[in-house]
Amino acid sequence: MGPMQDLQFRTRKFAVDVFRFCDNLPRTPAYRIVSRQLMRSASSVGANYRAACHARSRAEFISKLGIAEEESDESKYWLEILRDIDANERQSEIEHLYQEADELTRIIITSIRTAKKNR
Repeated sequence: MGPMQDLQFRTRKFAVDVFRFCDNLPRTPAYRIVSRQLMRSASSVGANYRAACHARSRAEFISKLGIAEEESDESKYWLEILRDIDANERQSEIEHLYQEADELTRIIITSIRTAKKNR
């Protein structure tokens, strides 16, 4: 498996992990809102990375990666909200997901910089 396929798998796994995590959150209004937003942004990371891999031009590739970066960073935001509202029951799971979102964000930023440099 090459680097692009590895990252496609990793971004998809991140979305699945977030979905499974959110399925077990309490059904209060706050958790419902945050989990819906988190699931949307987490799944969008992989969808936009996949679209970047099928881009027809370098500009389109960079644009799609930019969206993936924004969505992974937004996932971090929603995980920070969860960290703040959670009563310590899920902190280690939240931290694990946060670290993965942070690593994905960093990888995508590096990819954008490389693509821009190689124009």
